[in-house]
Amino acid sequence: RCRSPPRRAVRPERMVTAPAARRLGVCAPLCLRAFVGLARLRPAPPALFLAPAAPRLRRAAVLATGNAGQARAFGGNAMEVDPEYPGTAVERLRNIRARVSSLTPADLSGDWEEVRRKLLWAGGLRDLPHAAPGQGYTGHAFNDDNHCDLTAMLGDVAHNEHGGQIRGIAMGNRLGRGIEVASLPELGPGGSWSTCTNGCHLEPPQDVAHLQFRARVAFKLVWCPPDFAAFVLVDDAGAYLNHGAPTGALPDLRARAGNYALAKGG
Repeated sequence: RCRSPPRRAVRPERMVTAPAARRLGVCAPLCLRAFVGLARLRPAPPALFLAPAAPRLRRAAVLATGNAGQARAFGGNAMEVDPEYPGTAVERLRNIRARVSSLTPADLSGDWEEVRRKLLWAGGLRDLPHAAPGQGYTGHAFNDDNHCDLTAMLGDVAHNEHGGQIRGIAMGNRLGRGIEVASLPELGPGGSWSTCTNGCHLEPPQDVAHLQFRARVAFKLVWCPPDFAAFVLVDDAGAYLNHGAPTGALPDLRARAGNYALAKGG
């Protein structure tokens, strides 16, 4: 895994707010320091990508760009395309974020296995702990240091293979069949997967979501220091989405600390 020295930290005020820190059950300065460096502060994506809109209006927004590369045909309708990361399943990403917002911190603070199932549901993935690896198995998702990025990618990029650009990732890294089997269809076109976090601290990010799939992360799970007993969910730019403090059999402490080490810097 890539564990390069952290780069220049970003301003704390761009990260988790003091009220969010209080909700997380830690002192605000400590929480803010913990999340310094998670945001990459890339230029904001186009408004049509960020702002919720009715389907008809979203289609109009895409077509109004006047650029054929900004729209794709799907079922006879134009789809939004993120021009910086065109592999992003934009509609699916929005619906994932809506599910994340529908969960409360209390929902994310019960027994870890139940919390993990809720994270899978929010991300548009089935809970398939007994499937064969490569055939939809999701038992690893959020259960180690690295498979903590929930990525929503279009169907035509789900079978993209890794060409060797990402340190610590096997050549090929064929995920397409597993994505097809495990993805819940009701969240929109494309699929979901818990992709590897390593490389996210670089600018631009050099992780599986952004390089192999050319897609943004719908949400990233990061365990919080100093004891790594609570986590936050952040978006592709590092902004706070939700948090929880689960109980029960959590991932190994070394994995939780390693998860934070992979994400900080940036």
